[in-house]
Amino acid sequence: MDACMFYILFFSMFLTIKALESNCPTVKCSHDGPDIRFPFRVAGRQPQHCGQPGFDLVCKENTTMIDFPSYGPLVVKSISYDFRKLSLLDPKNCVHEVFLNLNPSGTPFQYYYLLKNFTYLNCSTRLSPSLNEVSCLSDSRNHVYTVESSFHMPFSCRQLKTIPIPFSYSPYLADNSFGLGLTWSLPGCEDCESRGGSCVFQSKEGLKTGCPSIAQDKGFSIVHLLSSGTGSMILIILVFVFVMTTMISIKVYFRQKLKVDEEAENENLL
Repeated sequence: MDACMFYILFFSMFLTIKALESNCPTVKCSHDGPDIRFPFRVAGRQPQHCGQPGFDLVCKENTTMIDFPSYGPLVVKSISYDFRKLSLLDPKNCVHEVFLNLNPSGTPFQYYYLLKNFTYLNCSTRLSPSLNEVSCLSDSRNHVYTVESSFHMPFSCRQLKTIPIPFSYSPYLADNSFGLGLTWSLPGCEDCESRGGSCVFQSKEGLKTGCPSIAQDKGFSIVHLLSSGTGSMILIILVFVFVMTTMISIKVYFRQKLKVDEEAENENLL
């Protein structure tokens, strides 16, 4: 009877945890799209506590997108949670327009690759053939170049902006072949994924993030259970019930053993 009660409680605990995990399901915008989970979320499809502010994604025509106020929407090509890398593509196929206008300092992201200062020049005439014109930013009257910040600016040019970017323009590097790589950092979640964990909110009410330890059994984890205050309370209650059931089972066992010993002793006396 006690063993039966234990299994009932364990199975109830399993179902409770799985139900709590479903509060933050992993979603996709399309079959081959990236998995979307904490710290990212899709508004309307995942609760607010399932994502970090500034990490909202949008599903548009089966395409995963992220919107930056300083630039606009970019396509999310892939998300690497292990390396904390967000790979993006520009729908307008002009990565240098993104570099020129995107301001990562106003977002939770930084460029994934090493940066170097380059200056964007807008010239009324074409410069030396040794310099590569940024074709997607140029037209017949405006010829845009990326040059070293120490480059001597010709009279026919004006400086647009000097900014740290991953690479200068090259006609041999297609705008979207290299992609836009961004990274992010959340306190308490450093190397979380590589250690087998999942970065989560410590509670639904607060913004503190953490990397709870994992307890796995046939692919089942309690990470998301620990990510909610309600889940933690249920877990505590279930553990308490388990401990009490175990103690009662031990007590009943020793009572039965004592009874059997007394009966055996009485038979010996007869």
